[in-house]
Amino acid sequence: MASIQIFDPALCCSTGVCGVDVDQVLVSFAADVDWAKQNGAQVERFNLAQQPLTFAENSTVKAFLERSGQEALPLILVDGEVALAGRYPNRAELARWAGIAAVSAPQSQGGCCSGSRCC
Repeated sequence: MASIQIFDPALCCSTGVCGVDVDQVLVSFAADVDWAKQNGAQVERFNLAQQPLTFAENSTVKAFLERSGQEALPLILVDGEVALAGRYPNRAELARWAGIAAVSAPQSQGGCCSGSRCC
């Protein structure tokens, strides 16, 4: 299974899901990371504010920051290679990188919706 490393910008806590004004993107991503881990994925997150040495010690991350600046974070590495930068991956991307069979969202039962039509 692939190793996925997320290099977050400076966040108030390890997930960014804290404080009064929580970014919904971070909430969704934290849930997707938990889902991936529960399905066997190896995912590590590093926060620039809390773990700056980890950023400096990784040559790929250091070169990225020198070239693009911290405004270009988050940076996602899969097995040490850049897989994505500038946004957080969605669940399908995490699943693909980790080799997890993606689980589709449960379909709503009941109500008046049928197929592609809703009333």
